[in-house]
Amino acid sequence: MTASAQPKPDACPAFDAVQWDARATVLACRLVDGETLASVENVIEEVPVALVYNGISHAVMLASPNDLEDFALGFSLSEGILQSPGELYDCEVVHSAKGIEVSLEIAAARMFGLKERRRNLAGRTGCGLCGVDSLEAAVRPPAPVAPRTAVRASAIQRALAELNAWQPLHRATGAAHAAAWADDDGKLRLVREDVGRHNALDKLAGALATRRTNTADGFALVTSRASYEMVHKAAAAGIGVLAAISAPTAFAVRVADAAHVTLIGLARTGRLTAYTHPDQLLGT
Repeated sequence: MTASAQPKPDACPAFDAVQWDARATVLACRLVDGETLASVENVIEEVPVALVYNGISHAVMLASPNDLEDFALGFSLSEGILQSPGELYDCEVVHSAKGIEVSLEIAAARMFGLKERRRNLAGRTGCGLCGVDSLEAAVRPPAPVAPRTAVRASAIQRALAELNAWQPLHRATGAAHAAAWADDDGKLRLVREDVGRHNALDKLAGALATRRTNTADGFALVTSRASYEMVHKAAAAGIGVLAAISAPTAFAVRVADAAHVTLIGLARTGRLTAYTHPDQLLGT
């Protein structure tokens, strides 16, 4: 590939944006069968998103700039900042050239608790514990999930088969994770996408909370590995069955077992593995 054959990259519109989008287009070079071709590519956007509680900035995460109200609520619940959705009084999303600020107005009691344990989180797309400054803060055992009826393996297979059609951002860019909610029959009801797997699950948790979805009637499916943080977020949302396309970590298995979460990994067409509470998974 010669220098003259390389197109100049597009100036990403990100830094002078006034309204962020979940994806951008850039010029690139494709090498196909030895031939260099100029191409226009869709790339996923990751934007600094500041979560500001009652006027005080608490966390800056890198996230996809869509469904941010769901993200803010889900993050607040999974982090224990809020105990219930009703403690969030208002949520405003403001775009600027430097990023996005999500301003949340929360109950005074919850704000007092946040100030007591305030920490500086600097989120990154692959990291679920950024900014945690002690082992006690890092390892927070979730409350056990309430018992639920068993889910059928065929329902998980149906959800897997439907998932790609519900991922427009991933189809356009190839770089988005998804967190999906399916009913007990495996029919998808909600899907949220994000450049970060934790963010996608927070968005889903926020959407479920907003809709007051009964999380005993269904299961979650994620397009990532099942880490400790993913299991913790699922348990915090009351999700009793979490299926992941990739494998879990050992830590995640231990946490899922203690939290009464049925953790399913390597969920692919025609096969899956139940790592905890397999009695909650029916073979048909």
